[in-house]
Amino acid sequence: MGKGIEGLEQAYHILFVAVLVILAVMIVLCLIRAIIGPRVTDRIVATNMMGTIVMVIIAMLAIMLGEGYLVDICIIYAMISFLAVIVLTKVYTGVYREKKRGERDGSH
Repeated sequence: MGKGIEGLEQAYHILFVAVLVILAVMIVLCLIRAIIGPRVTDRIVATNMMGTIVMVIIAMLAIMLGEGYLVDICIIYAMISFLAVIVLTKVYTGVYREKKRGERDGSH
């Protein structure tokens, strides 16, 4: 009976490692999108997606390692990631408004 459960745990471990590798590849792809753009909105969405993927990775590590404090770190990271995206969006909208205001004032 113990062998079956041990085999199941090993299968879960292999599955978790495979998912973590896939998520790491997804972070690299999001980083590439954040660097090459082409628009600022693409960069903001890529940054938000990287934050979300990191939260999933931290949550999976909490399950794999059986460490409860990692869930607290995940929640704190979620708040920081949310605030970072809000700040980036506010900065972008401010720059966009200034650009539109400059075009409008320059045309008259």
